[in-house]
Amino acid sequence: MNLGDLRMQYTLQDLRRKDLLDNPLEQLQKWLTEARKANIIEPNAMVLATCNAKGIPSSRTVLLKHFDEQGLIFFTNYLSRKAQEIQENPYVAITFLWKELERQVLIQGKVEKTSRATSEEYFSKRPRQSQLGAAASQQSLVVPNRKFLEDEYHRLDKLFEKQPIPCPKNWGGFLIKPSSYEFWQGRPNRLHDRFKYHLSNNQWVIERLSP
Repeated sequence: MNLGDLRMQYTLQDLRRKDLLDNPLEQLQKWLTEARKANIIEPNAMVLATCNAKGIPSSRTVLLKHFDEQGLIFFTNYLSRKAQEIQENPYVAITFLWKELERQVLIQGKVEKTSRATSEEYFSKRPRQSQLGAAASQQSLVVPNRKFLEDEYHRLDKLFEKQPIPCPKNWGGFLIKPSSYEFWQGRPNRLHDRFKYHLSNNQWVIERLSP
């Protein structure tokens, strides 16, 4: 399949240095808010790239569930491939793509587990069906068929029919502590606007990058 003729011009808006907030977390919040107002489906979806001890990368889409000055939080199964790779190599990269706004945000950082209390608090607020799905799944392990998963889901549903579903011990949050941010705005003729934030002496430095 030849896809060489698939292209488009990015013309929605520009991004100038004076438009950027000094704090990249506040700039991320601004863009996320604008993505939500644009009715983008799951604007908190981000591609998480991890790398194992052998240097072999993998990526998948996860959902950002909270962020503040401490970092960005997502939740997952601690037995999953992503969690195992984070254990081997705690450095990750994430990418938000809002193609409807012709924007991307790239973030690099180091990851650590959230507290158990944070994981349990979030789990308790999830819909019951999502709780059951998390409890029934041994993420990334081989299963014989879909019926195997559905049977485990229904078994747990019956087991906890009249009581809260406990947060599985192998399920919880990860906190990404960013070391750099890059904000990308598509522009005509591939002369895109790119700005990178990086820390220098505990201060965020902003630099324009060539596209």
